Amino acid sequence: MRILGINALYHDPAAALIVDGRIVAAAEEERFSRRKHGKRPVPFSAWELPELSAAWCLEQAGLTPGDLDAVTYSFDPALHLPAHQLGVFDPWDELRQRYALAAPDFLASALPGLDPSQVRFVAHHVAHAASAGLAAPFDQDCAVLVLDGRGERHSSLAGLYSQGELQTLHSQQLPHSLGLLYEDATEHLGFLRSSDEFKVMALASYGTPRYLEDLRSLVHARPDGGFHTSGVDWNSLAKKRRPDEPWSAEHADLAASLQAVVEEVLLELARWLRMRTGSAKLALAGGVALNCVANTRLWRESGFEQVWVQPAAGDAGTALGAALAGAQQLGEPAAAMTGADLGRQWSDAEIESALRTAKLPYDRPADIAEAAAETLAADGIVAWFQGRSEYGPRALGHRSLMAHPGRAGNLERLNDVKGREQFRPVAPMVLASRAAELFHGGPIPSPYMLFVHQVAENWRERIPAVVHVDGTARIQTVDPADEPLVARLLERFAHLTGLPVVVNTSLNTAGRPMVDSPRDALECFGSTPVDLLAIGPFAVRRAQLGSPQSGSPQ
Repeated sequence: MRILGINALYHDPAAALIVDGRIVAAAEEERFSRRKHGKRPVPFSAWELPELSAAWCLEQAGLTPGDLDAVTYSFDPALHLPAHQLGVFDPWDELRQRYALAAPDFLASALPGLDPSQVRFVAHHVAHAASAGLAAPFDQDCAVLVLDGRGERHSSLAGLYSQGELQTLHSQQLPHSLGLLYEDATEHLGFLRSSDEFKVMALASYGTPRYLEDLRSLVHARPDGGFHTSGVDWNSLAKKRRPDEPWSAEHADLAASLQAVVEEVLLELARWLRMRTGSAKLALAGGVALNCVANTRLWRESGFEQVWVQPAAGDAGTALGAALAGAQQLGEPAAAMTGADLGRQWSDAEIESALRTAKLPYDRPADIAEAAAETLAADGIVAWFQGRSEYGPRALGHRSLMAHPGRAGNLERLNDVKGREQFRPVAPMVLASRAAELFHGGPIPSPYMLFVHQVAENWRERIPAVVHVDGTARIQTVDPADEPLVARLLERFAHLTGLPVVVNTSLNTAGRPMVDSPRDALECFGSTPVDLLAIGPFAVRRAQLGSPQSGSPQ
């Protein structure tokens, strides 16, 4: 059975392919088109399809569009309601339904040879739920909670997966939406909505939740598993910030208040779901599930023994979820997700060809992991390009920027390299076997960087670059069985410095998608003060760029 999943309607267009019950490929369109998030989430862009990522998925499996048994599209236009009935008041919202209805023909045009009748619609939140509940590494039934901005007419889904079948227990009708609430606040705070919500989460750590009582009267959970979010007047709480002006204490306090009330509502919803299902396991998806601070509170306080978050929890993940739901419906369930490295990769020969074309000096160390560790130990910045690219917004050791965590100034240094705001934290990548020595208060292992942990008191001064202002860190644990190359880097760095941690942030600059191809990596390296590009087995060193032997291995 060959099933191609498509996410296209809102934002983060993506494609995913399942062949004979195995997840073969999944990638976001932004990595190909080089447009952040693929497109803006407005009705006028709803026709745009992930043509490049879909074509690559098929190529990866050696398939043509005519070989597919089904194409699943993560929006069901039959469930859509007019905007005035939804309470979203968007005069152009009906374009979404119109374009979704035309999606089979659009896809057949984008993928010549595809039969439009092969296209199946999957409800948006069902696709989110499948991306979590069917992809989770659980060996039995699990509860599933989906929260985002919106789907066809809802903003959440709470349910139970039993024997692969989803039982929906509650769906919250629009206009009430925790995702849209967070987007509204993001825009009010001067950031780009449907893009910069993670900046608000970071800013919250600098404030105090002094507007919490005001928000609680308007944003709260209900006894039936739903919630209320409408009626917030942001101007009455804090002055709207222009994108070009500095943030102030009142802006940080608003962010802290928003974060606090969202956490409270999520906890109530999760506890209600725990009580209704009796399940000990919870799978999360939807854009709200990328809020790693809230995820940690759910893990710690909701009553669930295990909490798993889809690494591509945002809309990109619905491409995989739609394919998983389609496989289940067609009687060939797919295996659980074992890693986020589902995107493109290049052979050593292809990488070396790109280096030669760029006429750059490079060498091939005996062990690229050890070479990178030595540069890091000497306080150099390393651009790390290895294996298949990640599916989802987190750099997990395949497309990463790395630095020494023991130098406090490396936080500012990396934010300068990337062109980011200085209140933004960077994350620690840590050997799984050592993680519990340094971090507590969150789940370990934590391979997808989707929870925050308290940094142990005796380690805070040793790894200051990765300690956020509130004493936390968003960790990624590395198991040698899963990531042998990265583990070897960490082991060598620990041998040289005594620190089993390196700084890890995404290999990109502000407003740009993560690099995906060798060309992307070379362009990023050429435009930033990075000391070493570790690309496949090859090393490109800043100090060698004046070498007359450019284009030849050294």
